[in-house]
Amino acid sequence: MERKTVYKLFFVWDMEKEEAWLNEMAMHGWILDKVGFMRYTFVKGEPDSYAIRFELHGNDPAYIAFMEETGAEYIGRVAGWMYFRKKASLGAFDIYSDIDSRIGMLGRLAKMLSMVGAANIIIGLMNSLNRTSIGWVNLLCGCMLMYGLGRIHGKIEALKRQRLLTE
Repeated sequence: MERKTVYKLFFVWDMEKEEAWLNEMAMHGWILDKVGFMRYTFVKGEPDSYAIRFELHGNDPAYIAFMEETGAEYIGRVAGWMYFRKKASLGAFDIYSDIDSRIGMLGRLAKMLSMVGAANIIIGLMNSLNRTSIGWVNLLCGCMLMYGLGRIHGKIEALKRQRLLTE
């Protein structure tokens, strides 16, 4: 069985790009088989035979079992993200059935980014006050995470406007 590993960085606020890339790989016959931090392992298969989805979800074996009952296969987990694939022959594959569930996931992501970003900023400021040389690293990480938080809030607001149009 032919395999390949690709190392690629995606920011959490660009999850749509990551999912589109994984599905493009599947469209060309490279089906996601394993995930790791910035590491994706693919197996060669039939083009357009799988759809790939992932979501931010707690470690919940009951949820994995539920997803498997729908025909999805659990691929793996990276931090809080669970990756699934489903054969295209089994029908459409969408984890978020409505706008509110997508807003809920983005809200959980925003909460995580705000906590980690604020912690990095506080640690960076404390290290700077103590004249520790690496305080700037925490400040940079904190600012980047806050930028991502702004991007996530923009997505939430766009979904809320979309929900108003469909009501």
